Amino acid sequence: MTTTEYDVIVIGAGPVGENVADRVVQGGLTAAIVERELVGGECSYWACMPTKALLRSASALRAARHLPGAREAVTGDLDVAAVLGRRNSFASHWQDDGQVSWLESAGIALHRGHGRISSARVVEVTGTDGVTTTLTARHAVVVATGSSALLPDIPGLREAVPWSSREAASASSVPRRLAIIGGGVVAAEMATAFAALGSSVTVLARDGVLPSAEPFAGELVTESLREAGASVRLGAEAVAVKRDDSGTVRVKTAAGEQIEADEVLVAVGRTPNTQDIGLDRVGLAPGAWLAVDDTLRVMGGGEWLYAAGDVNRRVLLTHQGKYQARAVGDVVVARAKGEKVEDGRWGRHVATADERAVPQVVFTDPEIASVGLTAAAAEAAGLRIRVVDYDLGAVAGASLHADGYKGHARMVVDEDRKVVVGFTLAGPDVAELIHAATIAIVGEVPLDRLWHAVPAYPTVSEVWLRLLETYGR
Repeated sequence: MTTTEYDVIVIGAGPVGENVADRVVQGGLTAAIVERELVGGECSYWACMPTKALLRSASALRAARHLPGAREAVTGDLDVAAVLGRRNSFASHWQDDGQVSWLESAGIALHRGHGRISSARVVEVTGTDGVTTTLTARHAVVVATGSSALLPDIPGLREAVPWSSREAASASSVPRRLAIIGGGVVAAEMATAFAALGSSVTVLARDGVLPSAEPFAGELVTESLREAGASVRLGAEAVAVKRDDSGTVRVKTAAGEQIEADEVLVAVGRTPNTQDIGLDRVGLAPGAWLAVDDTLRVMGGGEWLYAAGDVNRRVLLTHQGKYQARAVGDVVVARAKGEKVEDGRWGRHVATADERAVPQVVFTDPEIASVGLTAAAAEAAGLRIRVVDYDLGAVAGASLHADGYKGHARMVVDEDRKVVVGFTLAGPDVAELIHAATIAIVGEVPLDRLWHAVPAYPTVSEVWLRLLETYGR
């Protein structure tokens, strides 16, 4: 007999939904998760893991070529088939058996099919066989359906059957020519990956490359892409797209230029997966982002409805969605048991870090690692700041890491509180350095105390000492 009543029902079995359900079960409640595609979601099969696998081999090869002795040992170029094969393994060959087994071991029930809210605390699941099962939640329904690539209204684009991030991440072959519309994280990473894999890449970056990052980050990535043979057209806007009978795609720009490619990747933003999940049945707008309060309860959706991850538009990053998921799971358990809800700043049941302490790594060449506010964002927030810059390549550890190491570091200081509120690193292999800055920002560690956090020598982390010296002890 199939159980149809649970304490909590989660719609969406990506990393966010899985973490919500896991926290609920660990808290002593029962949970069911509803998924219409693969358990594990976007990150596991079409985003985080497969895309980073596409990038990693080229990154390792570049690192070897920047070290005398290692450089001489490199006798060939990338083995594209091997790179794609490793990517396939990280995407579990687009099979979710392992993820399903984990759900079972965690005590989480799985209902496959399309989940729609039909009324308060009730979710109808329609399977591929057309049979509908009605699930009832005693305490909460959590929407964790994520987002999909946004397809802009460019004449001819839909008919040209463009790539989204999904097709780029799961491509079975490398196109000879790839045009990319967009200049954000997905566009920059995929330009880096496919240029290394042998594509002739053209990037149409209307708003620049990595426009939300510190300006030097986009400048360094643009320079690197061009050195890798990619054409980066800053300010170029696509106004028409057409794929002819031979398969060639022609992208026309506002300046009248025509770009020819074998595939066109559109990477200009995301749209919420809320179009057909029954929001209209509870007074909310289908297709809309779900606004939430500090405990991630949907505003206007009733006390039983929550939203975590991309779908609430707070931060569209997997790790931040998982962070939200833990808060949601814990607060649902607390409310179900009548326990105290800790919803103050940095409390157990809120996602305070979403506001000003979000870490992110862009796995381009060079890598861009950041956390907190950019200088522009800090000023826009009304903070009185001081910006401290340092040449990352001038640090002893960087010169050991690679010959000709090129990079940059920026620290944004709130002058009234004397704490770091923003930190950005650009350079080879800086991804693993950003967590120190995350701790400093979340912990609001005073600069005077940071002076006593002595970095080991000779490491790239010595940049902390150089930045503090530049600021002035």
